[in-house]
Amino acid sequence: MQIKSFLTILLCFFGLISLAQSKNNTKPFVVVLDAGHGGKDPGRPTSYGYKEKDIALDIVLRVGKHLENFENIKVIYTRKKDIFLELRQRAAIANKADADLFISVHCNAHNSQAYGTETYVLGLHRNESNFRVAQQENEVIFMEDNYEQNYEGFDPSSPESFIGLTLLQEDYLDQSILLARTVQNNFTQKLKRRDRGVKQAGFWVLHNTYMPSVLIETGFITNRNEGDYLNSEKGKKEISKSIVDAVLDYKSSLNPEISTENISTETTELTPRVLFKVQIAASSNKVAPKSYNFKGLSPISRSKSTSVYRYFYGETTDYSSALALREEAITSGYTSAFVVAYQNGNRISLKEALKTK
Repeated sequence: MQIKSFLTILLCFFGLISLAQSKNNTKPFVVVLDAGHGGKDPGRPTSYGYKEKDIALDIVLRVGKHLENFENIKVIYTRKKDIFLELRQRAAIANKADADLFISVHCNAHNSQAYGTETYVLGLHRNESNFRVAQQENEVIFMEDNYEQNYEGFDPSSPESFIGLTLLQEDYLDQSILLARTVQNNFTQKLKRRDRGVKQAGFWVLHNTYMPSVLIETGFITNRNEGDYLNSEKGKKEISKSIVDAVLDYKSSLNPEISTENISTETTELTPRVLFKVQIAASSNKVAPKSYNFKGLSPISRSKSTSVYRYFYGETTDYSSALALREEAITSGYTSAFVVAYQNGNRISLKEALKTK
């Protein structure tokens, strides 16, 4: 009887240890917060005396302090004080942490009285304005030692240098867009800020991160009124709270059990052929895949991964035809459209898909 009692106690003891280990082995949701600029790089100049590096750091520290209150969220900072960091160091911190999100915070600048917020994901710039913003943020490279070797000849002033930047972030683009839209919605709907939209541009710091990543331009410090707001206690408090809410909303939308719903004209039979589609949108909203919902484009298909719905235009086994479909989508107004590839119903990289051709 005593032996049985002893064995029962022993089993319970090891059960508790096993449960504790299981709990400890649960990976937290890792968010890397990057305050733009710093140290010898103050950011864009302004005649009103505001320093982008200081505002960005203040907002990031506030965001981190809020998120650290959640025990299942781990916050990592690229910098917590006024120091200079190379762009590649910022990306390396996020990759080493195996982060779930990378968020870089900045302030915008212009030679006019432009104002409003915009959030960027990585992509080829579609217009001169997007290129200008990316160029300004990337110019910090010139302050770094041995930048020519470290960035393999990347030239922030050359549009051609941006062409290869999107490949590494391709698989995370829809999640990045989802987070970026949530940030913008919070800024515009809750804070009534001017919405300059979710945009794509060639930011090097986003290019080299291996997780969903966004760069937030919180507003223009070259605009007197907006600069005053960004530099105020009220402004920093409201902006940081909006970013925190966006992270929490994004995290809650994720489901570890990945379900797939494919509504399209393709058969369910598995086949080794590669299918190319053009992704035109990604959203947490479920919309009927009908042409009237997508500016007349047809056929439209839809898939769901976690809580993100992806919407595609067309389907072809020919990559050249897929590029033509992409141009049609861009002409129709889907300027962020890009080609994706599937094999046996599974998403594969374009690089892998083109090898099979």
